[in-house]
Amino acid sequence: MTTLTHLDAEGRARMVNVGDKPVTARRAMAAAMVVMQASTLQKIRSNGLSKGDVLAVARVAGIQAAKRCDELIPLCHSIPLDAVNVDFELDDLLPGVRVTASASVQSRTGVEMEALTAVSVAALTIYDMCKAVDKGMLIDQVCLVRKEGGRSGVWERSDAINEAAAQEGGDQ
Repeated sequence: MTTLTHLDAEGRARMVNVGDKPVTARRAMAAAMVVMQASTLQKIRSNGLSKGDVLAVARVAGIQAAKRCDELIPLCHSIPLDAVNVDFELDDLLPGVRVTASASVQSRTGVEMEALTAVSVAALTIYDMCKAVDKGMLIDQVCLVRKEGGRSGVWERSDAINEAAAQEGGDQ
């Protein structure tokens, strides 16, 4: 049986001590999608929503969320992020927006939670900015796509769901 790292000997929650781990380059990428009505996607594309530029606001929200991950997720370490990128692909076939986020750091612990938090908050921001015209939107398939660095090395999602996200980036 695997030992749970976030519990002490008495079963109480604790933050893992990473002080003895080496500082290494670490990177993570996460993805999500926001499925919506085709008319909502068109309003995003044409910047036709009353709240403003949906993708610009969602990008800033995602970056800010990654920077504050340790305040949102209990037991998450505060890490000095080197970079956070949030990108979007407008997909007429969903219809909706595919969101990707990457985060990188030189640290003793990984950046998976920062990337996942960034895509989640970016997707929530898209929902918030579009809910006046489409309350039925669906935020779906939030997942880690890839992580690099640390003792466990590289891990990459192998399912077809996120092949497009693995190409990192998108268009606005």
